[in-house]
Amino acid sequence: MKLIKYTFEFIIIIILFLIFKIVGLRISRNISGFIFKNFGSFFRSKKTSRANLSIAFPNFSEIQKDKILDNMWINYGKIFAEYMFIKKFRVSSKFSSQIIIENQDELEKIKSFNKPVIFISGHFNNFELMAMHLEKSGIDLAAIYRPLNNSFLNPIMEKIRKKYICKKQIKKGITGTKELLKEFKKGTSIALMIDQRVSEGVESDLFGKKALTTTIPAQFVKKFGVAVVPIYIERLIDDKFKLKIFENVKFSKDDSIDQITLKLNKILEKMIASNPGQWIWTHGRWKI
Repeated sequence: MKLIKYTFEFIIIIILFLIFKIVGLRISRNISGFIFKNFGSFFRSKKTSRANLSIAFPNFSEIQKDKILDNMWINYGKIFAEYMFIKKFRVSSKFSSQIIIENQDELEKIKSFNKPVIFISGHFNNFELMAMHLEKSGIDLAAIYRPLNNSFLNPIMEKIRKKYICKKQIKKGITGTKELLKEFKKGTSIALMIDQRVSEGVESDLFGKKALTTTIPAQFVKKFGVAVVPIYIERLIDDKFKLKIFENVKFSKDDSIDQITLKLNKILEKMIASNPGQWIWTHGRWKI
């Protein structure tokens, strides 16, 4: 059954990518945003998304939740369309000029210190552009990613990511963690999303409810004293992006793994709350 589903998905996506290539970025975004808004919930649980919103924003009305989910699906669709043009965001000044960078000086400081750091963020809009910008800025970077379930699509996405987003791609999991440590010891900075559920994580508060959260940043802080640098991206009304580099997070030497993880979750929480329609609500984030 899964084989049939994945084959069907693959064919549809390849057809859409071909159409996007023909019609250009602006029209592709509109087409894809419309498709995802109207049909996205057929592929990802609408129930899960609404339940997650109710946890994070219990006082929001159903109308407010509907608006957030509509915006999420439109943004999701636009991100999907932008994969067909990811090369241009990498190499074309016309496309890269659509990304407004705030606090680029923080990256210059990191480069001057010549020590690896850990960049943390979440699945915001368009999250792929964050790692791309870090590498383009001269940061020796390795990005952790979760392979797609669809075995037909995954090789294509891996190729796109390695060629245009970040050359060093490390698969999420135990083997990936070992590779991550190896790269870090060679002086490579790490970029990872801390907003996905991980079975090997700790239960840490997120919007008032426990959520399984990765401890990789906290473990690196405790063992190596590494700096943790939050990074955030949002889509503006004209489909340009604003990418913000934050100052590194301050920790006490007595902070535990759990305390560090909680502090990072609270940073993530603020990012989500600042523009909830640009975070992906479909994941089983609070599933323990």
